[in-house]
Amino acid sequence: MRTMLWAASCALLAGCSAATHRVSPETMQLATAPLVCQSADECALWWQRAEDWVLRHGSYKVFAVSDSLIETTGPEGGSSKLAYEITKTVNADGSATIGFAAYCDSMFGCRPNPWEAGAKFKQFVRSGIEPSPQSEPDSSPSAPSSTDRVPPPG
Repeated sequence: MRTMLWAASCALLAGCSAATHRVSPETMQLATAPLVCQSADECALWWQRAEDWVLRHGSYKVFAVSDSLIETTGPEGGSSKLAYEITKTVNADGSATIGFAAYCDSMFGCRPNPWEAGAKFKQFVRSGIEPSPQSEPDSSPSAPSSTDRVPPPG
């Protein structure tokens, strides 16, 4: 009987996790759109905004900052908090691509959702304005697995 209850509990948890894993198409579009700055001045401004965003929204300490990398510590074992890795790659034409990666270590999902975090990050880096609660890309609760990682654009 205990085995059946344990199996039912696991199935219920898995079902809840899968059911709340939905991300709106608008959020996905924002999160996966390339973040490309065109000039040295624009790239410097966007890179500063990227660092500011990570400092304000990160749950972990920033341990690496350079001209091409902003990285936090983490994730801690079993934590749903996001760790961030932001990269900047200079392109042949002088523009640069800013990549965003977010991940956690919880089998029950990440908080915030990494796709939503990526969309908000890109909105802020482009505009310098934090999205208002009414205009957030997707405010529904979600629980992606620890293997859900928003990759840098490539």
